[in-house]
Amino acid sequence: MWTGLAVAAIGVGLATAAIYPLAKIASVVSLSVVYLPAVLLVSVYWGLRLGLATSLASAAAFNFFHIPPVGRFTIADSRNWVALATFTLVAVVVSAMAELARSRALEAERRRAEADLAASLARELLAGERTRDALAATARRVAEALALPSARIELGAVVGSERQDALPLHGPGGERIATLVVPRHLPPEIAGRLREQVVPSLEALVAVALHRDVVQAEAVETAALRRSDELKTALLRAVSHDLRTPLTAIVTAGHALGGGALSAEDRAQLSTAVVDEGERLGTLIDKLFDLSRLQAGRAEPRRDWTSIEEVLLAARDGLSDGAGVVRVRVDPDVPALLADAAQLERVFANLLENALRYSNGLPVSVQARQTGPRVVVQVVDQGPGIPAAEQERIFEAFYRGPQAGDRTWTGSGLGLAIAKGFVEANGGTISVESLPGQGTSFVVSFPVPEASQVTV
Repeated sequence: MWTGLAVAAIGVGLATAAIYPLAKIASVVSLSVVYLPAVLLVSVYWGLRLGLATSLASAAAFNFFHIPPVGRFTIADSRNWVALATFTLVAVVVSAMAELARSRALEAERRRAEADLAASLARELLAGERTRDALAATARRVAEALALPSARIELGAVVGSERQDALPLHGPGGERIATLVVPRHLPPEIAGRLREQVVPSLEALVAVALHRDVVQAEAVETAALRRSDELKTALLRAVSHDLRTPLTAIVTAGHALGGGALSAEDRAQLSTAVVDEGERLGTLIDKLFDLSRLQAGRAEPRRDWTSIEEVLLAARDGLSDGAGVVRVRVDPDVPALLADAAQLERVFANLLENALRYSNGLPVSVQARQTGPRVVVQVVDQGPGIPAAEQERIFEAFYRGPQAGDRTWTGSGLGLAIAKGFVEANGGTISVESLPGQGTSFVVSFPVPEASQVTV
């Protein structure tokens, strides 16, 4: 207000001074309009009351300094009364119109601010994944927009206190879904905006956000059930085929062994077939158990100092007779790893089994070396390679690439999934590098333990 008074006084003074030189080229009575810019300026920025005061001050200054007799608040010529009255009326109308424009501008600005606030609240509440996590940021937006000391939004009903006011937020059915908690004894204007503009917007947005949470939860549950059904279907398909094949062979060999017309050589072959198929069946069951433990999160490694060379040799020696040639080379400076030796043996046994299956009888090479802060093991075959489109899926459980369909025994589709699970459980990574027709290289990497951890 003091600034407005100062501007009004300066404006009236400048207009009064400006009339003196202008009076030489125009009639004094017609120069009253010189005061109107000051009246308009004060009315627009400081309101109607100060604008009216400026109008009256302008009329008084114009009368005192420029309408004869000068230096007195009287008018000698009656025609000048009409001019002064007209100026005063025009000044008052200008003040009123300026105030109207000002109020409309302020209302437009307030509505724009409310629209911006509603848009920001919508972004906070609807852009996040969970409504509960977005409530704190939404409350901060409300507090910043209305210059509140604090604000918070709680789901459900909250009781107010002597220092806090609890504004209920209702859902579409009238039920109380949340509460906006703000300081008590706010200015009437702020309290009115809260109740009339902010609360209705929050009610609609929180209701939509909560409904979105329900829909998302249902979608996630549906997706999980669908995925579970797919896994069950894949499991039944894989298990029914892979279990039935060795079981059929065992049963057939058992019936044949019961016959009396078998030679010693035939009995030996049938006995070997029973043992081989039984081992194959046992391997499949072991893989199913491994996958079950990995998916249930119960495959915690029993870490101990482990020689990677001993693990690779044990994995090679555990392969079935006639599986193929595996050449293992380990650099002499490869350090021991802090890992579960049994799980790592399962990893490389599965990788070797997979590499030999697609190598067309050619040797598989394994190389272990230290590269910077990691121990890297490469298992390289000379098979047909893996297309780029298939490389992202080969570590999925029960997935078998199209190349496997041409083979007599395609495997269970579990080996690479189990290898990936055990590698990651021991802090390592596994990846594949392959080009069609140029073989495949599986790269397994583990971090080298710090030297301070090694005990001699």
